[in-house]
Amino acid sequence: MWIRSTMTYRASFLMTTFGNFAGTALEFAGILLMFTQVDRLGGYGLPEIAFLYGAAGTSFGLADLAFGSVGRLGQRVRDGSLDTFLVRPAPVLAQVAADRFALRRLGRVSQGLAVLGWGLATVDVTWTPVKVLLVPVLVACGAAIFTAVFIGGAAFQIVAQDASEVQNAATFGGNAMLQYPPTVFGDTLLRGVTFVLPLAFVNWLPGLYILGRPYPLDLPRWVAFLPPLVAAACLALALFAWRAALRTYRSTGS
Repeated sequence: MWIRSTMTYRASFLMTTFGNFAGTALEFAGILLMFTQVDRLGGYGLPEIAFLYGAAGTSFGLADLAFGSVGRLGQRVRDGSLDTFLVRPAPVLAQVAADRFALRRLGRVSQGLAVLGWGLATVDVTWTPVKVLLVPVLVACGAAIFTAVFIGGAAFQIVAQDASEVQNAATFGGNAMLQYPPTVFGDTLLRGVTFVLPLAFVNWLPGLYILGRPYPLDLPRWVAFLPPLVAAACLALALFAWRAALRTYRSTGS
């Protein structure tokens, strides 16, 4: 329904999608400006950072396209309109994700893909069949991990009765962090995003294997192949948290 509504005004859709593309492109423009003053950032060249940026941006864009609408769940918890979803014969999570579905978010996906394509074309890598196959796996598993964060954040909003900014810190903030190489961050933060909220598996750990770079925290190189398992575990935990949080929902009482 929301897609049909959006496509009714195609000129508006094209303009808002381009605006979404341009808005996210400004983030990469900031990185380009940095490289007018330095040759390397954290020991990484521009093509390598473009690869990491594009991989994270594409993964996040796909998750945001499908589940970005759950970020507004806190408002429905506060005003009691979540009750409407509970009485419909459809999964509540699917309804929340489809609520005000914003097709314009394709702009973020296309911008991430454009930077990723440029990074792959310019980065100095000795390609092997394993590395080639790891690229789409990296993007798909990264999208799944971000999706789990969106769902887990939605569950937290039900319990906390909003706190959408906490979710945004993990989703949008996590994406912004992953656009830079891990060498610019301290070990404490790296441990947190590896062993607590495993965002490092979105692009850093598999990406460093592709780039032939040393791993942070002296991790073994085989962790590059763990993203499918990490994504499955994150989705399972997020769905469990969602069901548990939904059972605690008590509406507004009005």
